[in-house]
Amino acid sequence: MCCSNAAQGLQLNLYPNTYFMQKYLLLTLSIISFSFAYSQTPEDALRTAWFTPNGTARYVATGGVMGSLGGDITAANVNPAGLGLFKTNEFVFSPNFNLNRNKFSFRGTDTSINRNAYQNGTTGWVFGIPRDKGEKWTSSAVSISVNQLASYNNHVSYKGFNNFSSFSEQYLEELVRDRADTNAALSNYIFGSSLAFRTWLIDTSNDPVSGVWNGYQSLVTIPTGLNQQLDATTRGGYHEIAVGFANNMEDKLYIGGSITIPLSFYSRNLYYRESDATNSKTNDFNYFEFTEKTTSFGIGIGAKLGFIYKPKDQWRLGLAVHTPQFMNFKDKIRASMTTDTEGYAGVRSESSDNLNDGKRGERTYNLMTPWRAIASGSYVFREVSDTRRQRAFLSADIEYVNYRGARFSANDENDVTAKDYYKMVNGAVKDAYKGNFNFRLGGELKLHTFMLRLGGAYYGSPYKRKELKADRILATGGLGYRNKGFFIDLSYAHTFVKDVNFPYMLNDKANTFAVQGGSRGNVVATIGFKF
Repeated sequence: MCCSNAAQGLQLNLYPNTYFMQKYLLLTLSIISFSFAYSQTPEDALRTAWFTPNGTARYVATGGVMGSLGGDITAANVNPAGLGLFKTNEFVFSPNFNLNRNKFSFRGTDTSINRNAYQNGTTGWVFGIPRDKGEKWTSSAVSISVNQLASYNNHVSYKGFNNFSSFSEQYLEELVRDRADTNAALSNYIFGSSLAFRTWLIDTSNDPVSGVWNGYQSLVTIPTGLNQQLDATTRGGYHEIAVGFANNMEDKLYIGGSITIPLSFYSRNLYYRESDATNSKTNDFNYFEFTEKTTSFGIGIGAKLGFIYKPKDQWRLGLAVHTPQFMNFKDKIRASMTTDTEGYAGVRSESSDNLNDGKRGERTYNLMTPWRAIASGSYVFREVSDTRRQRAFLSADIEYVNYRGARFSANDENDVTAKDYYKMVNGAVKDAYKGNFNFRLGGELKLHTFMLRLGGAYYGSPYKRKELKADRILATGGLGYRNKGFFIDLSYAHTFVKDVNFPYMLNDKANTFAVQGGSRGNVVATIGFKF
């Protein structure tokens, strides 16, 4: 590569850490050759931990309260003891539809973009098993169901002017940290730094006096300003297969558990562009574009345990614990870059396929999701054994989620490098996140065969730093009809979204990010039959 001493070349640590958050959030993305082998970040842990309620239309319409209520198949995903209220058989099917209305503000520029997508609610069977009269255990219930806990279908897009940092600096950090020589820079980072080096976005740098090689430089013209643009389309979802069981002791105490099989599929098509804001033709930088296509599939196992107790006929108290779910993931990636350095090297392009015999990069690893606990209370107006005569209920849940408890690990326990790497990942997760509470409140009014439902919920931020403002606020409502073994429910949940999105992460200076707002709508229908 050319050993230029161009004035616009950027050296690490040239600018002080004066913008937004501290550097603690960065996780080193590569330690050894072929850096994609290990490249998890703390954000990967949130995909299976921070999500809002989804299930049947009744469950969604009441704000997701299910910790002490029961009588709904979604109880298998929340507090399996609630299955114990079933004394008959039931089948339900719950299609729904997501409406994403995203708003982003990035360095003074506002962007709006929408994305709608189909989603699955709780679908499955519950089998009520009555016992003989006189037995201590009045009845039992077994269920098998599938529920999509979270949807990954979304579109993130924003742009803005930046004269503080560049996407390219993460490549500089990587090469300097690893003390990579030019052979390593050419071949060892085929999904990132090698693409930048081969397209001359990153080049070697000489001492201006002695002419001796002294490191790497970026051709990006940060001081005069950059137009930055990110566009990412994501697809997939986080599903859970649940096999639940519950016992009912004299309609007073309900105890239950479920074995869960989480399934996660996630894909992202990322496009990122930086261009010279001055439009100068003589500063050796015009633009660069980076694209990345990533897919991730995970499967695992976990358990949920709980009980519901009636101290008096009208009151129900519930407690449930969700164990961490152990999941195994396999990710695949492709990446490419095009850079225009004008008179320096012209337009150059390179892809990971060219450097990897046309194959995608692959990695496998394990993830232990955070544990959570739910305490709940319900008041049922006119509580009688014949649920058709009940008139209304009010219910509330308090849920604690230990977001900082997510843990990555290597598949091969004998791989010392991998073990050391994931130790760093887990340290970054603990530094980035905290445990927090979620609150849910909902109720139902029954008018003979028709039901009216309302609810709301608040999901607290998983981030430790106060600068990162994030939460979810839900307003929910719906209608239901039940008659002669058939029921149909409709609901709508409106989520007010507050979050942050980082276009890139740097170690040696503070990171810039986009502030996310907007809303998400969820329309749910449930059709069910008792048999």
